[in-house]
Amino acid sequence: MIIPIGCDHAGFKTKELIVNHLTKKGLQVKDFGCYSETSIDYPDYAHPVAQMVEENSGMLGILLCGSGNGINMTANKHAGIRSALCWEKEIAELARSHNDANIIAIPARFVSEELAIEMVDAFLSTVFEGGRHQNRIDKIPC
Repeated sequence: MIIPIGCDHAGFKTKELIVNHLTKKGLQVKDFGCYSETSIDYPDYAHPVAQMVEENSGMLGILLCGSGNGINMTANKHAGIRSALCWEKEIAELARSHNDANIIAIPARFVSEELAIEMVDAFLSTVFEGGRHQNRIDKIPC
């Protein structure tokens, strides 16, 4: 499975650590950038990740920005994307198990690098429960 990832300048350092972590685990990562701490516009990096996830059923993506809000809002403009802003491991797990989130948005300025990696691992390993949760997902307009 390929995992697309993108960030703005505020998420760059944490993104680099996550890419390294996932690569060491033998996972394939598609890094859409950004590639430095030079100020950029987060939509330029959120849209390609969201588009890749949108076009590949079952794919999970990762986005980071300073607060997580802007990049999350941008991703959620795509039909079929359920991007979840997460700041705790349990929220990342619930985003997958209850909401079938397909992108995790991480507020890089507000979580430690260690917590960001824990959330990514939890997000990628948690399975959607379906059932009553699917009924709720079906009511989210595209």
